[in-house]
Amino acid sequence: MFPSRYTNLTAARARFGDRVDRLGPYLTKVDEVADRVVAAIDALPPGAGWRMFEEATRRGVASVPEAPSSFVELFREAERVPLWVDWPTLDRGGQVLLRAGALGGIVLGLKSIVSGYTTPAGNKPLVFSGRLRHETTRRLHETSRFVEATISRGGLRPRADGYRITLKVRVMHAQVRRMILRGGGWNAEAWGAPINQHDQMGTLLLFSDIVLRGLEQLGLRVSRDDAEAYMQLWRYSGYLIGVDPELIPTSRAEAEGYVDLIAATQAPPDDDSRALTRALLEAGRLAAKTPREKKQAERLYQFSVGMCRELLGSEMADQLDVPRASWTFMMPFLRRLIAGADRIRETVPFAEVRALGSGTSYWKRVVDLGLAEAAIDFALPESLRG
Repeated sequence: MFPSRYTNLTAARARFGDRVDRLGPYLTKVDEVADRVVAAIDALPPGAGWRMFEEATRRGVASVPEAPSSFVELFREAERVPLWVDWPTLDRGGQVLLRAGALGGIVLGLKSIVSGYTTPAGNKPLVFSGRLRHETTRRLHETSRFVEATISRGGLRPRADGYRITLKVRVMHAQVRRMILRGGGWNAEAWGAPINQHDQMGTLLLFSDIVLRGLEQLGLRVSRDDAEAYMQLWRYSGYLIGVDPELIPTSRAEAEGYVDLIAATQAPPDDDSRALTRALLEAGRLAAKTPREKKQAERLYQFSVGMCRELLGSEMADQLDVPRASWTFMMPFLRRLIAGADRIRETVPFAEVRALGSGTSYWKRVVDLGLAEAAIDFALPESLRG
């Protein structure tokens, strides 16, 4: 009935009931609207369709009278802001990650992204595309730019950077799916559809609930209201990126239930999980050229593997072959230090403003570094490298 990747169903049903059977079909469902957009782009002269799409993200689909009907279909949905979207709430949600500054980047890279690799079938589109093993640094910079644009004030308002990037990523997903299916080798009976709705929901959870869990692990206190605002931000991001509304969590409690349900029906990490994790952790080592850069990269590597183990937990880190680091005995002290600094932020006048300013500068530096190393244009991929 379901792809073979959907495992442990008897035990999962005992815990979650028939929700297991209601979630399973989404392993074979995809974003059909985005698929029609990619098909229309493919039918147009090279470059013309993508230029139309970018113009529609910038000025609205009404500004592109020659746009194919599939474009109109996608933008008619994207340009209609749902009633539940409250812009001040979304801005408050973005501040959660801005306040966290570098800690947010650490959690995103060493918990959220790596957690996404652990799904044996969900990681297969990454393997087929080849970008996370052959262009690891650029792909991570793109992810940072996507997050920075999303959490910025007003970032998801129509025509804003976060809005535009999210719609472009939506179509990029459809393009990758189209190329994977055309290229052959995809095992639908085992994995379901490439970049299916189930896995898109899982990715949304990585950026929302899993990030909150990681920040709390490091000692940051996220109030209930702030956590719910952060969830609303990613709820709207999920809506724009084409996740089925039925799968988008409306609260943190709902998201936590989805995380547990997915974990209960997922197989343990495979060799691709370990290869993707290794590529991420060793990206700095491979990029270093001078003796000084190599020394800095080695220090960063030791920090990253230790922090990754701390955020994932020893059991999952062992399954991913994440090495042990000697400095992790300092983690309890580090958590107390972070928690103490966070309490000061909550009590000292103007400390909140300074934290937001510092976090904004951090994310800007991350994006500037990415722009210095490679163009971040979110263009449609033209081939697979996996």
